[in-house]
Amino acid sequence: MTRTPSPLAPARPDVTADGAPGGTAQAPEPAEPRRGTLATYGELPRLAGKAFLPIAFLARLPFSMITIGTLLLVTTTTGSLALGGLASAAAAVGTALGGPTQGSLADRIGQRKVLLVVVPLNVLAVVALVQAASTGAASGVILGAAALVGAFAPQVGPLARVRWIAMTQHRPRTLLAAMGYESTADEIGFVLGPALVGILASVWSPQAAMLFAAAVCAVFGLAFALHPTATPGAPKPSAAAQEAAGADAHGSFAGLLHRVLVPVLGMLAMGMLFGSTQTAVTSFMRDAGAEEQAGLVYAVLGFGSAITALAVVALPASFGARSRWVSFAAGLTVTAVLAFLAGGSGSLGALIGALALLGLFVGPVMVTIFTVGGDLSPSSRSGAAMTMLASANVVGVALGASVGGQVAEGVGTAAAFALPAVAAVLLVVTGLSLRSRPAHVDTTALPQAPGVV
Repeated sequence: MTRTPSPLAPARPDVTADGAPGGTAQAPEPAEPRRGTLATYGELPRLAGKAFLPIAFLARLPFSMITIGTLLLVTTTTGSLALGGLASAAAAVGTALGGPTQGSLADRIGQRKVLLVVVPLNVLAVVALVQAASTGAASGVILGAAALVGAFAPQVGPLARVRWIAMTQHRPRTLLAAMGYESTADEIGFVLGPALVGILASVWSPQAAMLFAAAVCAVFGLAFALHPTATPGAPKPSAAAQEAAGADAHGSFAGLLHRVLVPVLGMLAMGMLFGSTQTAVTSFMRDAGAEEQAGLVYAVLGFGSAITALAVVALPASFGARSRWVSFAAGLTVTAVLAFLAGGSGSLGALIGALALLGLFVGPVMVTIFTVGGDLSPSSRSGAAMTMLASANVVGVALGASVGGQVAEGVGTAAAFALPAVAAVLLVVTGLSLRSRPAHVDTTALPQAPGVV
């Protein structure tokens, strides 16, 4: 039986899947110096430049504002919650389709070229959606504009991860720290983004909230595109590299999906957990007569996740990817059951405590899934792989929210809290299926992104 190595140890081209010598022996890479956790995180601004972290964080903020902003905008301007929900779903579908397309193009022609086109198109799409919703355009026009907003949403989070993969080659511990930081940045963004939408919509209007998101995208999205870490597209790998990878690194979408299918399914299950939990919490707070506070209660999960995502780098190298995935997913299952019990009890304090515990296991699972996805994909297809994972999460959120809403309406709030536990079980199952060792890929196919001191 083959096994999956920890992402802390890069795959070796002179070792076969079962660990036996084979192929052409190469000199081992020098071992990465062992540093403390804080020192490892201190490497990140040194590698990417001090400006990269705030630019990449602010550039991803509009992405977290799109779904809730679209829902609020369309519902408020048209008076139809149903149309608002459809518009939000259209934006999610657009993201699911446009994300991997952006990633694939970035792999071929470089992130900068793709982002310099996508960012202006996203701004125009947001303006078109605001105009369509505010002027009472036909439902089809509104839904089409919402889909374009999602499709052209810059994939900052996944593309930032691709840059870290390039910058931390042969530094697996630093890469793990980068993935932990990115997951934390995502979590904070998905707490801060909806909060900003709510504040701006209350003080001014939903239109102002969406236009603010477009302005942030224009400024920081372009700054992210122009940052020196934006790598050129990967050249076609050599025949030897293709043979080692088992397929052309610029091969088909289906071929790449086959390689990263397990982390894609894992991210789909994670999205289902997010979407169903958010819907169940909303239903709980509606029953309590405080539906407007649902976002604040749900944010408890995000804060716990943000903290533990940073702590993953402190785990020992012997605690491999499969073990981490299964162990933390099992923790998610247990705490999701606690959330189910708390949701049925009607106690807000119990629910907040259960969500806090649930969040502690989310971050490590997210970091592990993204790290495994990067490990399984050819270096020259990192952009497609990372955006594929992010899109799977978006689809999972939409699916979980949709099913959770139907269960909450048809059966009750307590039953809706059972869905996150089901999603957590699916995460355990996908983690257990992670058995085969990733084939070595040509890590020289993707030029290293230059650091900026």
